[in-house]
Formats: sequence, structure tokens, C-alpha cells
Amino acid sequence: VQLQASGGGLVQAGGSLRLSCRASRSILSTFSAIDFGWYRQTPGKQRELVAGINSGGSTNYADSVKGRFTISSDYTKKTVYLQMNSLKPEDTADYYCTGRWRGSDYWGQGTQVTVSS
Repeated sequence: VQLQASGGGLVQAGGSLRLSCRASRSILSTFSAIDFGWYRQTPGKQRELVAGINSGGSTNYADSVKGRFTISSDYTKKTVYLQMNSLKPEDTADYYCTGRWRGSDYWGQGTQVTVSS
């Protein structure tokens, strides 16, 4: 499983970004069996789970992003999205997508999100 994250950038507070995580080189049946998550990390802090979506479509969110972020998946594009609205400066971080499949965790490269005040 190879994950490719994209979509980060610089945005003003209150703005929106959509991150994408594409599971390249995965057949559709594999993609549908993966539990995906988005994590973020800032210097000196532990990586934290922002949002997750399991193979059954159930989602979960960190309290700090509930009501502002939405995780979704597009089976046909083998891509998981993180729609981030009403962004705040404290959302600034490197964001990573991850997938768990058959007990193993796979990580994409980080994509940087910077929210200016």
C-alpha cells in the first residue's frame, strides 16, 4: 500500500483546504478494506489523530476539529479526503495520511498546512 498525500498550503484563518490521500498501486478490493486516518504533527509535539474513516465508512474526529473537518473516501478514485473548513492558526501542522491493512500501518509523506492569523 503506497499513500500519496497532497493539498496542503498557506491559507488565512477562516479559510478552507482539502487534503487528498491517494492509495496508488492498490487494487479496489484492497482500498475498500483499508482503515484510513489523518494525523497532524507540529514541532516538539506528538503526532495526533485528526480524523479517521474505517472500511465500513464510520468516521471519528478529534474534539478540536469536530464540526469543521470532514473525512471522506472516493472508492472509484482510491482517494481519501480531509475537507478542512474554518481553519484556525492552531491547525497549522504537517498532516499525514495513514492506512491500516491486514494489521500493518502504512504512512504517506506529510503535507504542510499553514494557517495565518
